[in-house]
Amino acid sequence: MTATATGESTTPDLDDLLSEQAINDPNTYFRRLREAAPVRWNPRWHGWIVTSYTDVTAGFRDHRRLSSDRFRGPFARDVTESKNQYAELIGFMSKWMFTTDRPYHTHLRSLVNTAFTPRSVERLTPRIRELVHTLADSLRGGEVVNFMTKFAFTLPVIVIAEYLGLSPETRQEVRALSEDLGALIFVQGSSAERFANGDRAMNGLIDLIRPVVRARTREPRDDLISGMIHTGVDGDSFTEDEIISNAVLMVFAGHETTMNLLANGIVAFGRSPGQWEMLKGDQGLARTAVEEVLRIDGPIKALARWASEPLELGGQHIQANDRVLLVQHAANHDPAFFTDPDRFDIRRWPNKHVAFGSGIHTCLGAPLARLETQEAFAYLAREFDSIEVVTSDLRYVSTVVSHGLTGLDVRFHAR
Repeated sequence: MTATATGESTTPDLDDLLSEQAINDPNTYFRRLREAAPVRWNPRWHGWIVTSYTDVTAGFRDHRRLSSDRFRGPFARDVTESKNQYAELIGFMSKWMFTTDRPYHTHLRSLVNTAFTPRSVERLTPRIRELVHTLADSLRGGEVVNFMTKFAFTLPVIVIAEYLGLSPETRQEVRALSEDLGALIFVQGSSAERFANGDRAMNGLIDLIRPVVRARTREPRDDLISGMIHTGVDGDSFTEDEIISNAVLMVFAGHETTMNLLANGIVAFGRSPGQWEMLKGDQGLARTAVEEVLRIDGPIKALARWASEPLELGGQHIQANDRVLLVQHAANHDPAFFTDPDRFDIRRWPNKHVAFGSGIHTCLGAPLARLETQEAFAYLAREFDSIEVVTSDLRYVSTVVSHGLTGLDVRFHAR
């Protein structure tokens, strides 16, 4: 609620997806949206906002009628003016798995799946554990630290860079370029600014990755790019641009979401010291703790689709070419599916959240994000007695899509 000059409260604007409440208090905002109508037309966004668990999961699984292709349908208008000026940028983005539909999506995903396997991720455990232990040293001493820069960003960016086979010397450059590309994808800033910065970032990442692709073509190594080059499914294979494009996707998506997951988890534990005590007593709970962080404060708030043909959703008639926003954050707090949904409970099980999506577009990097975060939470719980979140006014990046903090100062108290 906001207050008028006379002290009377006014109803918040439920059509403003970038309002103060929507960005910094999404639990309240999306609860009000769901109570108003679980599938609701938003005249400002020019589309339907879907907030119930049943409808969000149905939307994710209806990949035939709800398209993910960001370069056709109503979303094509967003890039029409920039298409000629940024043709190469758009060309590479159109080869990303999460912006494509079947059959092209099947081609991309089946090939990446053969290289990016659970077994290949599991082999990263010793290295992730080593990095967690090293980075945790910067949190010691009882001083206030910027958890985002000291730990939450650094861990995933090193892991994904090494997994792809990029040299350690490129980490800082990868980080800066990934942030600019992420601003384009997660719709931060003006359109002209985002496309200009995104184009520069894409070209920078391509310049880093293309030499690695060509080197691994000649001499394969035990990394993900080599796997994508030298794998094949029923005679199918990647083009060089497809490999580079999806490697770029993994760079920015692989660090952005895990960074937010780590930071949001620390905030959740800071607010619920009893849950930290529970994890301290049994680090084996790290697995279910990560799932609960994903549910209660996941790194992605919502993903957009558009109707390629008419359909019914939540009692509403969705017309062809209508936009549809599937709000994972709201679905994960739906009391019709989760008992006491706003309570952080690391023992909650089963926990069928949709933080990583559902259906054919379930996040491919989910196993890696889970592994990194489980290792981090388990080790930090073993080493630190308590977490003190020092940032009194937590602020989140102003975007509909991602749920990431602008900063997080924390004091860790050693055992």
